[in-house]
Amino acid sequence: MGASDFSSLPHIGESLRRKEDLRYLTGAGQYTDDIQLPNQKAAVFVRSPHAHARIAGIDTKAAEAMAGVRRVFTGKDMEGKVNGLPCGWLITGTDGHPMKEPPHPVLAQGKVRYVGDQVAMVVADTLQQARDAAEAVQVDYEPLPAVVDVRDASKGTALHDAAPDNHCYKWAIGDKAQVDAAFAKAAHVTRLDITNNRLVPNAIEPRSAIGAYNRATDDYTLYVANQNPHVERLLMTAFVLGLPEHKVRVIAPDVGGGFGSKIFLYAEDVAVTWAARQLNCAVKWTADRSESFLTDAHGRDHVTHAEMAMDKDGKFLALRVHTDANLGAYLSTFSTAVPTILYATLLAGQYTTPQIHVEVDAWFTNTSPVDAYRGAGRPEATYMLERLVSRCAWEMGLAQDEIRRRNFITSFPYQTPVALQYDTGDYPACLDKANELADAAGFAARKAASEARGLRRGIGYSSYIEACGIAPSNIAGALGARAGLFECGEIRVHPTGSVTVFTGSHSHGQGHETTFAQVVAARLGIPVENVDVVHGDTGRVPFGMGTYGSRSISVGGAAIMKALDKIEAKARKIAAHLMEASDADIEFSNGEFKVKGTDKKIPFGQVALTAYVPHNYPLDKLEPGLNETAFYDPTNFTFPAGTHICEVEVDPATGVVRIDRFTAVDDFGTIINPMIVEGQVHGGLAQGIGQALMENCVYDKETGQLLTGSMMDYAMPRAMDIPSFTLGTVCTPCTHNPLGTKGCGEAGAIGSPPAVMNAVLDALRDLGVKDLDMPASSDRVWEAIHAAPH
Repeated sequence: MGASDFSSLPHIGESLRRKEDLRYLTGAGQYTDDIQLPNQKAAVFVRSPHAHARIAGIDTKAAEAMAGVRRVFTGKDMEGKVNGLPCGWLITGTDGHPMKEPPHPVLAQGKVRYVGDQVAMVVADTLQQARDAAEAVQVDYEPLPAVVDVRDASKGTALHDAAPDNHCYKWAIGDKAQVDAAFAKAAHVTRLDITNNRLVPNAIEPRSAIGAYNRATDDYTLYVANQNPHVERLLMTAFVLGLPEHKVRVIAPDVGGGFGSKIFLYAEDVAVTWAARQLNCAVKWTADRSESFLTDAHGRDHVTHAEMAMDKDGKFLALRVHTDANLGAYLSTFSTAVPTILYATLLAGQYTTPQIHVEVDAWFTNTSPVDAYRGAGRPEATYMLERLVSRCAWEMGLAQDEIRRRNFITSFPYQTPVALQYDTGDYPACLDKANELADAAGFAARKAASEARGLRRGIGYSSYIEACGIAPSNIAGALGARAGLFECGEIRVHPTGSVTVFTGSHSHGQGHETTFAQVVAARLGIPVENVDVVHGDTGRVPFGMGTYGSRSISVGGAAIMKALDKIEAKARKIAAHLMEASDADIEFSNGEFKVKGTDKKIPFGQVALTAYVPHNYPLDKLEPGLNETAFYDPTNFTFPAGTHICEVEVDPATGVVRIDRFTAVDDFGTIINPMIVEGQVHGGLAQGIGQALMENCVYDKETGQLLTGSMMDYAMPRAMDIPSFTLGTVCTPCTHNPLGTKGCGEAGAIGSPPAVMNAVLDALRDLGVKDLDMPASSDRVWEAIHAAPH
């Protein structure tokens, strides 16, 4: 079945209400912290107050003597028994050598490297007892100088012996000689220095984990707020604890958001699992919000210099980029891929730039590890490129939409100079529709009206592209991936014709229980209510790589479609037997099997029942049952794209920025459930606007203390900060998956920050402000206005 056939089926394109919402809205959801196991104890971690220090000694005697305390574990207890946390992506540098990969101990051994680094774990009968005992643990620290800014990393005190200059790797892509030659003949070069501010994820549910051990069977169970339980199990068993995989079950129940921050294997997950066996009891840990600020992997934190070479008409000739990426104190699970494979390969954007060269230096600093956060490399690439493109327009005297239109890719497939090949798209259509919905033609009148009130109005464009569903596994493996990137789907048809779907994709707010059910119901012609979706449990799902990178429907959904292909093939044989016809003469549509050219037909439910009543069909040809499993490994990424347009008003007297209108037109290929897609876009736009105008993770440069460690100091967008969005779609179906889908979960966070910042800078150009880094908070805008030459 092709994408066009699929998109015409019933239920596809319908805004069905989410099946899962009833339990969430009535308080029936079960999150990790809701789970109470027999003989369960509480864990609290002792964390470093220093950004960088040697550990001269740890005295746990007073803590262990306190009421209810079962044990205090330190790094010394784990030496030789528990390995460090692995990095899931190996990057090879420009010198041909692998990246520097220092140990990442589960509990600190000899040194702490950021404020919040875990030093000890206290396990007690109650949470309060564990908290009290944690305060009684005495740690003798010998403080060392800290470095937190990536620009200072090379000059800072070494965090790791393996990286004496704090340098992890230098990586590059593109033809430098060709780029240099193009710059030499350019009519104009536009330059931009830019910072992509560090962000704290802040999912509504903090991280939580419960480790349990069954001595009778020598089995472990880990309940954890995680986006990919199979990967968590694989990394923890194979690399850290050295356990047989079949002896460890990982269950990720309802998860209250992740945005990438719950993809990774964290130290706490390992510690409670290991401790469960040491103490023969269940051990539970749940982060408080302060711990989340300190220890959840942060996002972004790039410093970049970029240059665009153009001819006299504003056609792009070459792009040259150098980025310094902050990795934090340790290598997190996928951290090394974010500023390389997921960033540099997207710097062609939607444009026909013939030559591109990108160089990335990655550095260790005394900060929380940095890893994937909603968009993971794609927001960083889009922000840099779209800020640069708008500056090119202003310097060339062109409108922001005109310079984009002159450089758009219009013929597909298109091979970029930075490895990726786009299969399909219609970028001019997205721009045209965005201009129409945004009423760009009326901007001049609105600008004049704003100025009459003493305000400055600006318009900003962002034409983004992203790569979703990292693939294929063999190429990703050659680029350093230490795991497969396929997905698994199992379809279990019951005798009554109802269906249970087991998927390796994980849902933590995306609505999979609805959209996956729509896919199966549409294909089999049964009610959506007759389809249940199971995910997040390595004990029930065959295998899977989880949810991240907007991969669920295009990779997980495609695996389900492949399993449905097998279901349909077997069901046709049963139907052919029942109607005394040849397999080749059986047609299946709208839940009925028909014999071509006749009025003979039987419903899907009858075939399902027959599969479990063996005397109704020949056992020598078919096994009983109607269950099938399939794996899907994509042949390419999918490439959602679109244009976002933002209009802002700026009060020059106060620096306050107000978003007046925001328009987003996106191409997500086939859309299964428009309501869910719209919700995903709204959430992404809110996060992108938050980064552009207010969110900013800041460390003190002298001490390494996190200055934005709570909601009192870290500004998050509220309802009044977000405008009503105008949304539109263009559809060019993906050509290489059976659904034609492309992914939508991260687009809003990718396209919106440059649109907002371009609008702010457009509003301030007449005041002499040429540049401004995110976030464009009122104080920063006011200072930029007063510092600008008038």
